[in-house]
Amino acid sequence: MAKLLAILITGLVFEAIGVVYLSKGLKQIGEVQQINAGEIIRVIKSGVTNPSLVTGVFFEALFFACLLILMSRSDISFIWPLTSLGFVLTTLAARFILHEPVVPLRWIGVCCIVLGAGLITWTEQAKPTTPVSVSTGDSPPAAQP
Repeated sequence: MAKLLAILITGLVFEAIGVVYLSKGLKQIGEVQQINAGEIIRVIKSGVTNPSLVTGVFFEALFFACLLILMSRSDISFIWPLTSLGFVLTTLAARFILHEPVVPLRWIGVCCIVLGAGLITWTEQAKPTTPVSVSTGDSPPAAQP
């Protein structure tokens, strides 16, 4: 369990870093003025050559790799809700790295996310351990009358 949480936290840090770089890169590229072929080509060219955007995509790919590892080793009903903790790290990164204002109501939402993730972690530790029966291919014993 500790190893899974370490991979999860590492992945979530990668995600938060990636989102910060993506946001920075997209702001450098600028808004899409019109939806037409020329503007789309401009945005794609700018995006492919923008170091912040490319760095953001790289860190998001690392997060995705961590997520694949986690999904292969644990129940999706346990892992997927815990990825919501990425909202916490991303909000912190937006506040302290990008200097975005985060209103108190948004912080309350972040606290609700933490509470929900804590409940999910608690249910994983509290679930009963049942032995797994291994079928030998024999037919089940006949019922006694």
